[in-house]
Amino acid sequence: MRGLLTLDGTLWQIMLRTVIVFVAVIAGLRLFGKRELGQLSTFDLVLLLLIANTVQNAMVGPDSSLDGGLVAAAVLLILNYGMSSLGVRYRLFRHALSGVPTVLITNGRVNESALQREDITYEEMQAALREHNVLATKDVALAVLEVDGSISVIPKEVNATVTIKRPKLRTHGHERE
Repeated sequence: MRGLLTLDGTLWQIMLRTVIVFVAVIAGLRLFGKRELGQLSTFDLVLLLLIANTVQNAMVGPDSSLDGGLVAAAVLLILNYGMSSLGVRYRLFRHALSGVPTVLITNGRVNESALQREDITYEEMQAALREHNVLATKDVALAVLEVDGSISVIPKEVNATVTIKRPKLRTHGHERE
């Protein structure tokens, strides 16, 4: 383990390269849009795998030693922890990093510009509604594209009548209403 404790020049370079690659990939994925991991197409998955393979060489350069790999992995873990901690503490940072939810449907009205901006097809939105047992957009009170890429759907109440029963009171062994 040459230089792991002393961090020679090569390991400092790996640390710096890893930070730069991490920031660049995060920025690229942020521009990529909100997609849930389960919603990735085959093309999206292949793209992510190829990016991972490509940036690995950019992080460690010609150093394929155990030290170089461990330093790059440690830097990635520290960066991930740091970004998560900053996101918890600072809303502005969290919004910049993760984005904000986007309203897709309000009271049955589809927000076409939001669908376009988020690169969601009408068919994808309809599929999300069906997953929530809603068949028509007119039956949706609110549909939101969450920051994790999932679509939350709140249906309109079909039967908004609520019956409230008074609890039965017990007094000395007798029931009263």
